[in-house]
Amino acid sequence: MAVNRYRLRHLINTGHRGARLAAWLLARTDKLLGVILLGNTFAGSAATALATIIAVRLFGEGELVLTFSTLSIAFTILVFSEITPKVLAAAYPEQVALTASYVLIVLFKLAQPITWLVNLLVRALLSLFRIKPEFADTAQAISMEELRTIVAESGKFIPHKHRSILLNLFELENITVDDVMTAHTQIEYIDFDAPMESIAAQIATSHHTRLPVRAGSAEEVIGILHIRKVLHQAQAGALTKEALRKVMSEPYFVPAGTSLYTQLQQFQERQQRMALVVDEYGELKGLVTLEDILEEIVGEFTTQSPARSSAFHRQEDGSWLVDGSATLRELNRKLKLSFPLDGPKTLNGLILEHFEDIPEPGTSFRIAHHTLEIIQSQDKVVKSVRIVP
Repeated sequence: MAVNRYRLRHLINTGHRGARLAAWLLARTDKLLGVILLGNTFAGSAATALATIIAVRLFGEGELVLTFSTLSIAFTILVFSEITPKVLAAAYPEQVALTASYVLIVLFKLAQPITWLVNLLVRALLSLFRIKPEFADTAQAISMEELRTIVAESGKFIPHKHRSILLNLFELENITVDDVMTAHTQIEYIDFDAPMESIAAQIATSHHTRLPVRAGSAEEVIGILHIRKVLHQAQAGALTKEALRKVMSEPYFVPAGTSLYTQLQQFQERQQRMALVVDEYGELKGLVTLEDILEEIVGEFTTQSPARSSAFHRQEDGSWLVDGSATLRELNRKLKLSFPLDGPKTLNGLILEHFEDIPEPGTSFRIAHHTLEIIQSQDKVVKSVRIVP
């Protein structure tokens, strides 16, 4: 009864005969219990009667002899036939179940007429109390939270890295694109209105494979440029704005608050790798890529632009010098911190919410048991912060 049903199904799929027999028996739980209890009761009764007969023949009749005989057989059955086997079976349910199934299947066939009659009487008795026991496989169905707990507590059965990936997959529904996107102030754009020489130089030196292109006084994004398509022309000095416009693809916009699981599906369906995140007013909030979502699942990749990798600097005293635009989720993951994630998404936003003002450089304070010090504030934002372990 304690054997893991999912492990049992796995063994069945591998062709294990003992697992197949055990599953067959468990599918008939009422009859299986009838066989086990029938044999158990018969053996216990027979052992008690036999012990009494032996004691009378050896020591004669008498209350003391009968008492000693009863206590002896009760102790023997309790220790050797009840507690010890059941403790072993509870500790090693799979090994015991797969082995015992070969014996139980024979007893099941032999005792079928008796168990049928007993079960008939039991069902009639239960029906008087309007009880209808069900032993269907649906009783083994588990929720998403239960599955998460199973993975989290799997221990040595699932490698640590695999367990981490599975747990991250469960979290994709709870994480939105706002949590992992690059803020609009940190996005590298191509200014379509800039001189062609400047555009060509930017294309030749960019660390990204795709760049948004914006134009006009409103700096509206008019397309996405794949650098590889124009890199040769840019290096040769033959790139024109007409050629640039021809190879640009339409920008792909997604609403803020979209879950990463949904966005991952949309990337797959649309065969896209990058999306621009907009708020309810259509204002650009940031940029999210397929890589951003994959990093939430498998961890950070080694390929990063210099601007992104320079957001964290370890100091000699063990503290960290952090860019104010760094996301709280990234800080928690990389530096093993515990900043709250239910409010602002960036360190700058968290600090501004904490003070409800722009703090001056040199201000020291604590958030979520972490000591922070403002190093630089500029243009109404916190540019640099020192985090003390």
